[in-house]
Amino acid sequence: MLDNYVSAMEHWQGRVDSEEDYDSFRWHQWVRPLDLNGDPEVFQGPQGFAFIGFCSEQGVQRNKGRVGTALAPDLIRRQMANLPCTFQQSVAIYDAGDILCQDISMEEGQARLAEAVRRILALNLFPIVLGGGHETTFGHYCGQLAHAEGKQPEKTPDIAVVNFDAHFDLRPYDRGSSSGSMFRQIADICREKGMKYGYLPLGIQKHSNTVSLFREAERMDVRYVLARDLQYGSAASVYEKVDTFMYEHENAYITICTDVFSSAFAPGVSAPQALGLDPERVLPLIKHILRTRKIRGFDICEISPRFDQDNTTASLGAVLIFTVVNTICKLKNLAVNTGVEYYG
Repeated sequence: MLDNYVSAMEHWQGRVDSEEDYDSFRWHQWVRPLDLNGDPEVFQGPQGFAFIGFCSEQGVQRNKGRVGTALAPDLIRRQMANLPCTFQQSVAIYDAGDILCQDISMEEGQARLAEAVRRILALNLFPIVLGGGHETTFGHYCGQLAHAEGKQPEKTPDIAVVNFDAHFDLRPYDRGSSSGSMFRQIADICREKGMKYGYLPLGIQKHSNTVSLFREAERMDVRYVLARDLQYGSAASVYEKVDTFMYEHENAYITICTDVFSSAFAPGVSAPQALGLDPERVLPLIKHILRTRKIRGFDICEISPRFDQDNTTASLGAVLIFTVVNTICKLKNLAVNTGVEYYG
């Protein structure tokens, strides 16, 4: 039984152009509720997605950032509600509700999120986690790991993380974990379990990370791409680094910390970036990574509604999710037509 768990279907409201013509449908007309505390059947269709919100800001608070991310999941839903249904009617989209964290510790919330992600994966659905601070991704990772261990207990899991972020988030956590320590925590889990550690941060800012963090990344053999190289450098070089990383791993998921983007596109974040990335540089790279057919989940973090003028950042988050969903649907459709399965 998942505690601190509630439905969020009330946020799926919007314009209705037609109640019969599917080509006129918007996401709020297509999203179905999913109760992870019930007894849902395993999804048997060609492609299904499930949203799960993580209403947490404790990691941001511990990290001395601008709090407010606990309200983000529902705001993102409201921005997604009017997105057009550009996928086939065989595609299913579920909303699995929210994990509430205001009355429990961050670690308890992460454990509940991990269980929610595990259940979503067990239902043969692709999890899309709506953060929350970037501590969200630790819960997401633990859920991916639990599913992999349960599905093939005889095999050592290989779960890599592609992180679009201005920060390494490799800080020590001997005084407590935060939204800046997750990837060091994941590294320690990998070491303890004898697993390969796969971490690729994209969009790192030199002015946002200490010298010690760059040295820590080097010590841990973490390859990364600087924001300036992604924004202005050779696209071929960036794609080569990404392809090499993805080739080395069997499974991965994508996490996006929205502070990777310029504050012109993402003002409502915990740590704004005056010289962050342009989303137009990031979207093609996300599509490219998805085409490796190794991505098993997606999360988006650090949107802070209280600072989000005109819901600009939440709208960007909705567009990013729209891109992920439609790219995967196109890949799945291609797989059906060619006989090459999307999930290996």
